[in-house]
Amino acid sequence: MLIKDIITEEQRMTARYAKAMGHPIRMYILELLTKQACCYSGDLSEILPIAKSTLSQHLKELKDAGLIQGEIEAPKIKYCINRENWTKAKQLFQTFYGI
Repeated sequence: MLIKDIITEEQRMTARYAKAMGHPIRMYILELLTKQACCYSGDLSEILPIAKSTLSQHLKELKDAGLIQGEIEAPKIKYCINRENWTKAKQLFQTFYGI
């Protein structure tokens, strides 16, 4: 039997979202973006006391997981919660925790 035969798509997605959420800075970013429509990367770099390159890595991880989306508005990037995937992530975690 192969791993792919026993791991469900729901388990794979839950793990992917959990990995992306596995850092306090990323949790801060997600919490911030759930409370407002969108935020520019420059605004985040003013709020968070971390290097811009580090912030960029955190945003990339969240974007790669599909939890946020970025839209280029030169010279800035506007980030927003990906509402569809955010809802899916919440549903997956609720199912996992039996809520």
